[in-house]
Amino acid sequence: MAPATKAFVFKLENTIASVFLFLLAFIPFVEIVLRMVFRTGLSAGYDYTAHLVLWITFLGGMITSREEQHLSVSVGMDILKGRFKQHVVTLNSFVAAVITSAFAVSSVSMILLAFDPGQMTGIFSTRLLASIMPLGYLIISFRFSLSSQLSVSERLIVRSGILFGVILALPSLVNILYIYIPDLPPFWDNAVAVYTLVFQAVHVYVVLFIAVAAFFGLPLFIVLGGAAYILFAGAGGSLELIPNEAYTMLTGKTIAAIPMFTLSGFILSESKAGERLIGFFRALFGWVPGGMAVVAVFVSAFFTTFTGASGVTILALGGLLSYILVKKGGYNENFAHGLLTSSGSIGLLFPPSLPIILYGVVAQVSIKDMFLGGVIPGVLMVVALSVFGVVAAVKQKVPRIPFQAREVSRTFVDSFWEILLPFIIMIFYFGGITTIVETGAIAVIYALIAEMLIHRDIPLKNIGDVFIKSLPIIGGVLIILAASRGLSYYIVDAEIPMKLAAWVELHISSRYVFLILLNLALLVTGMLMDIFSAIMVVVPLILPLGKLFGINPVHLGIIFLANLELGYLTPPVGLNLFLAAYRFEKPLSKIYRTVIPFFILLLVAVLLITYVPWFSLGLLR
Repeated sequence: MAPATKAFVFKLENTIASVFLFLLAFIPFVEIVLRMVFRTGLSAGYDYTAHLVLWITFLGGMITSREEQHLSVSVGMDILKGRFKQHVVTLNSFVAAVITSAFAVSSVSMILLAFDPGQMTGIFSTRLLASIMPLGYLIISFRFSLSSQLSVSERLIVRSGILFGVILALPSLVNILYIYIPDLPPFWDNAVAVYTLVFQAVHVYVVLFIAVAAFFGLPLFIVLGGAAYILFAGAGGSLELIPNEAYTMLTGKTIAAIPMFTLSGFILSESKAGERLIGFFRALFGWVPGGMAVVAVFVSAFFTTFTGASGVTILALGGLLSYILVKKGGYNENFAHGLLTSSGSIGLLFPPSLPIILYGVVAQVSIKDMFLGGVIPGVLMVVALSVFGVVAAVKQKVPRIPFQAREVSRTFVDSFWEILLPFIIMIFYFGGITTIVETGAIAVIYALIAEMLIHRDIPLKNIGDVFIKSLPIIGGVLIILAASRGLSYYIVDAEIPMKLAAWVELHISSRYVFLILLNLALLVTGMLMDIFSAIMVVVPLILPLGKLFGINPVHLGIIFLANLELGYLTPPVGLNLFLAAYRFEKPLSKIYRTVIPFFILLLVAVLLITYVPWFSLGLLR
């Protein structure tokens, strides 16, 4: 592709994705206004919003592939050298191309089988709206061959994976052929029969191969979706179930809240909101011993609440907070880096936390109850880190700044619009005025007004750049959810949760032994998986176990999320450790050492949350 053509395609892609992202918030906002003013809604507004999420997922996935930013665990790549390492990179790209092109074929089959030609969503054909799935998968598949790490010959090898993917999707391909050629020769049925026999024999080995490849940089959505695809192939199941589950997930009632709250967090992080909040909390707490550490924890919690546990807080604010703690605050560098690494996911349990929303959806637990259940445990973890900062300040004789009421008042006025945002969210959502999706829309519109019109930190001409920066995170997370939904379906369909519950009931009688094992299992899960895919895959397994031991589902959810939050800090492969090493430009081994005291402290808090149900259920009662 010529450079000018490539630039045009990329710009068009960015523009469409940005417009759709804006519409995702604008349509529910218009719905709220119409309902309040005219007591009516927007015709097919919900359906449009749901399908915008679908398009944003795959446009975001395409952009994420283009920028080579798909989330992966690449700890194993550090031990590889030279040509062998390059061969692994090529193999990963080839496998990714195979799986995504197979998804593309199965998506076409699913669309043809699931939707009638005349079926409409609002004024649009449902088949047309769903067509972004095969198109997106196909473009993503091709873009794996464009990796900057590949030579010309290696790119040709990876592109051949597209053809292998079509072969992998043979049953879906035959279904497509039957739709257009009802009298298909028996050869094709025989080919599918052979296909099923082959995968019945090899599916376990292929899944193990994919699991190993996960540690060597294979994108997580390929790992989860590929494992589901191979397991369905081995079981002789309908391969169309995988894209169908993805479609159902992405067009669900509450899933649109995830990209909207993520976008609102990005708008704040791309403005000077962080500096204003730091200024206010510094004026408010700077006179306290360890006041600057408290500031860092509070600001980190504020931003993580909106962006989820994606590491955006460390990347966006880590440099500024590190400078303030070390240069302005007088803390030593090791303490500052350990505190900021630990605070990178500290707001995970506060509303409107995205993982809490997703957990409520998957576990079918009230999201409001989950929000209430997370408040006290969240406060406990914030207080634990803050107290640690105070103790360290006393030991290191960190200087304090004098309290000045005038400075507190000035910085409060400066940061007023940011401070107001969480309260607006709580009033609208907990007051029953808006749904969680509509509340997310309010957060986006409010953030845009605050940062573009009131503070004027983001010029109108730059707002598209902010949207584009958020898309790799939004698209990367949503496409993982889409891929993991198929694996979750297989786990439930194979009755694995019921079998696991029966085994646990037979071998474990103590509630406390079960909780200890659950803590250990979830810490490992938090190390190896991002929190969104972990919710999709692991929650169906633990729900019947929690019921078996009489654990309240809200308490179980908070245990789950608190453990995964800690898993982000767990050596050797906790995600926050890698992000901190990258942001602070320090060796990973040094980050390990700086984070250990904070890990132990938060581990104590997690154990309290686990074994004292009142922390999670106190506000509910």
